[in-house]
Amino acid sequence: MDYLWTPWRYQYVTQGAGTQGCVFCGIAAADNDEKTLVVHRGEFNFVVLNRFPYTSGHTLVVPYAHLGTLEEMPDGALQEMMRLTRSLEATLRRLYRAAGINLGMNIGEAAGAGVAAHIHMHVLPRWVADSNFMTVISEARVLPEDLATTWRRLREELQTVRE
Repeated sequence: MDYLWTPWRYQYVTQGAGTQGCVFCGIAAADNDEKTLVVHRGEFNFVVLNRFPYTSGHTLVVPYAHLGTLEEMPDGALQEMMRLTRSLEATLRRLYRAAGINLGMNIGEAAGAGVAAHIHMHVLPRWVADSNFMTVISEARVLPEDLATTWRRLREELQTVRE
């Protein structure tokens, strides 16, 4: 029998949904970007690694403001979100040689949002045939890079981002 050890997921499976407050508001207010996995801070939005990624390089663009819909976002925040998303697309293609990029937002609980009250954009690098038997049959993901390495690589690249 084979075992896949994923100790970084322990926090996720034991923490449950009963945490207090908004996870994104907590990350935005924190002063330790490395610990919270924030790779870039803009004027209206920040970029953070997904702590439980689908692929290496899975990032989120999150407004500082606790808003649940796009229609609530001020124009400046919307424009910056798209500029950061565009920068991430280029960065992920360059750093990870991504063949494609998935962008996504689940707005509201009914749409599948894990954090329904705080809108955010997912940005994921993708490669041809990257959903192999492990994901499809075994419902397991194999990530070739740990979060600390991903954080350092993206942080260095995104330091040059100018809004």
